[in-house]
Amino acid sequence: MLEGLQASELTLYSILIFLFLENLVNLYLTRRQIFVYETSKDIPAELRDVMKKETFEKARLYGLDKANYEVFKLLVCDIAISSIELYTGFVAMVWMRAMEVTARVGLDNGSEIQVSIVFLLLINIIGTFKDMPFKIYSTFVLEEKHGFNKQTPAFFIKDQIKSFLVGQMLSIPIVAAIVYIVQIGGNYFFVWLWAFVGVVSLVLMMVYPVYIAPLFDKFRALEDGELKSSIEQLAASLKFPLGKLFVVEGSKRSAHSNAYFTGLFGAKRIVLFDTLLLNKGLPDDSTLTDDEKGKGCENKEVLAVLAHELGHWKLGHIRKNIIIMQVQMFLIFMAFSQLFKYSPLYQAVGFPPNVQPILIGFLVIVMYVLAPYNTVISFAMTILSRRFEYQADEFANSLGYSKELGKALVKLHIDNLGFPIYDWMYSAWNHSHPTLLQRLERLKSLQKKEK
Repeated sequence: MLEGLQASELTLYSILIFLFLENLVNLYLTRRQIFVYETSKDIPAELRDVMKKETFEKARLYGLDKANYEVFKLLVCDIAISSIELYTGFVAMVWMRAMEVTARVGLDNGSEIQVSIVFLLLINIIGTFKDMPFKIYSTFVLEEKHGFNKQTPAFFIKDQIKSFLVGQMLSIPIVAAIVYIVQIGGNYFFVWLWAFVGVVSLVLMMVYPVYIAPLFDKFRALEDGELKSSIEQLAASLKFPLGKLFVVEGSKRSAHSNAYFTGLFGAKRIVLFDTLLLNKGLPDDSTLTDDEKGKGCENKEVLAVLAHELGHWKLGHIRKNIIIMQVQMFLIFMAFSQLFKYSPLYQAVGFPPNVQPILIGFLVIVMYVLAPYNTVISFAMTILSRRFEYQADEFANSLGYSKELGKALVKLHIDNLGFPIYDWMYSAWNHSHPTLLQRLERLKSLQKKEK
C-alpha cells in the first residue's frame, strides 16, 4: 500500500500517524491520572497532620476537573483540529491568503520576507481566536469554580490584547531576520542563524523582566523589614549579586503562588508573588476573604523557598540549561538546513510543486519532522529538571532550611490545591518537578543522614 503513495503523501501520513500516536500516549497517561483522582479518597499518611479532609477533597476535585479538561482539549485541538488542518492544507491556504493581503495593502507579494510577516500576523490572529474559547473556559469556568481566578472580563480582554501586540512586536522582526539570514547565508546559513537566535534569546532573558513583565503585572519594591533584611543576608552569604527585591501583584490574575529570580549578568532581581507571602503581603487585611486569610508562607519559609531557588544559581543549573538550549538550537538549525529544500515537505501541507517558503519549511520541520526527536529530548529534559530540583532541595538543606522548606512545600501545595497523589507514569512524563511526597521523603532522608 505504501509503495503506491507519492513522497508528499507518505510524508503527510507519517506526520499524522506520529502525532496521533503521541497524543494517544498523552491521552492514556491522563486517563491513568484521572483514575487516581477518582479512586484516591484518603489523605496520605505523611500529610494527615497538616492537610484537612476538606482541603484534600477540594484538591482532588480540582485535579479531576483539570484532567478532564486536558482530555477534552487533547481530543479537540491536538487530535481533531490539528489533523484536519494538516489534511486540508490549512497552512498553504493561509499563505496564499497572505500573498493576496500583501498585495492589497500595497506591499510586494514577490518579497518572501513581506509575505512571511503578513502570514505570521494572519496565523497568529487565527490562533488567538481558535484558542480563545479554551482560555475563557479555563479562566472563568475551571479556575473560577475552584477559587483561583482573580481576573475580571475587562482585565482579561486587556491582558489578551497586550499579549498579542507584544508578541507581534517581538516575533515579526525576528521572523523577518530569520528569513533574510537563510536567503543570504549560503550553505552554512545555519551557523549565522544559530548565532542570531542565540543572541536574541539571551537579550530577551535580560529585557523581559525589566521592560516586558511590568506591562502585564504591577511590581513593587519589597518593604523594609525583617524579611527583606533576611533575604539580603542570605544572598550576601552565598555571594549572590542581588540588585533589587520585588513583589509582583500576581493576586490580581490568580491565587497561585511562586517566586523566582531574573538576570544573567551582573545584579539580579528576586521576585516574590504577593500570594507567596503570609496574608498575601498586603498592608490591609480587610481586602482578604475569610478563605484567603492565613494563606502564604511565614518569613523563614519564604527564605527556604528562596534558598532552593538560589541553589539553582549556585549549582549552575541556569547556565547548564542555557548551554543545553544553545546546543539544541544548533542541532535543530543544522537539521533544518539539510531538509528545508525537500519539496515533498511543502507538498505534504498543501503547497504546489516548487513553492517552498522558508518560514513554512522551518515550521514543518521543527513542529512535525523533528517531532519524535523533540519528544525524546523533552522527556530527557524532564528527567534532568527533576534531578536539578532534588539538588536544589539538598542545597537548601545544607543551609539549614530543610524543615522550613518542607513546611513551605506543603503550604504552597495546599494553597494551590495541589493533589498529593499521582500516577507514576503520568508524573514521570509530565512533571518537571518531583511530586510533593517525593520531595518530602528526600528531605527527611537528608535530615536522617545528618543525625
